[in-house]
Amino acid sequence: MNGRDILTKVAKAADSKRAVDVIALNMNGISLIADYFLICHGNSDKQVQAIAREIKDQAAELEIDVKRMEGFDEARWVLIDLGDVVAHVFHKDERGYYNLERLWGDAPSVDLTSELNQ
Repeated sequence: MNGRDILTKVAKAADSKRAVDVIALNMNGISLIADYFLICHGNSDKQVQAIAREIKDQAAELEIDVKRMEGFDEARWVLIDLGDVVAHVFHKDERGYYNLERLWGDAPSVDLTSELNQ
C-alpha cells in the first residue's frame, strides 16, 4: 500500500467519525517526516478521541504499522504516525492556534473530495 492509499484510508476513517475540515497536504520534497499530512478537528474531547481511535483501528485492520500515537489522553492534538502519512487530529479550540496549514503553506493541498464522497 503506497502513501496515497494510506492517506485515503485515513481520511475515510476520520470522515466516518464526522471530523471537521479534513485536509491533506502533500509533503513530498518539503519534509522528510512523511509524504502526506492529514489535518482535521473534532468539536469535543470525545470526538477527537473517537477520530484518533478510528484511524488507529482502521490502520491495524489494514496491517498498517502505527509507529506512534501521542496526545490521545489530553485530546487537544493527537498525532498519529503511520510512516508515509502523519495524521493530526485537533480539538477545534487548538487547530487555529497551531495553524499547521499556514506553517506548511508551501505544501500543496491534496483533493480528497472524490475519495470522501464514495
